[in-house]
Amino acid sequence: MDLSDLILYYLSGINILAFLVFGLDKRKARKDRWRVPEATLLLLAVIGGSAGALLGMVVFRHKTRHNKFRIGLPLILLAQLAVAVLLIRSVPAVG
Repeated sequence: MDLSDLILYYLSGINILAFLVFGLDKRKARKDRWRVPEATLLLLAVIGGSAGALLGMVVFRHKTRHNKFRIGLPLILLAQLAVAVLLIRSVPAVG
């Protein structure tokens, strides 16, 4: 297992977690129970789960009226994609 495999597993896991936490928070909101803090939802996006968080926001129709999520999550995802492209372009070709 090399570094690219570890990165792929991490990103898969954190995006699944972000998606599930958005669903959990929506469920708790409907039942008027203790909620996941917004800072935690945003942190999951920042540490690599932005695609899962964005998908969770759309699928569960959760936090769609909050600008920090409606605008912030796509911006986080775009920033992460830009960093990924820069990193991929900076790695020398093997062969």
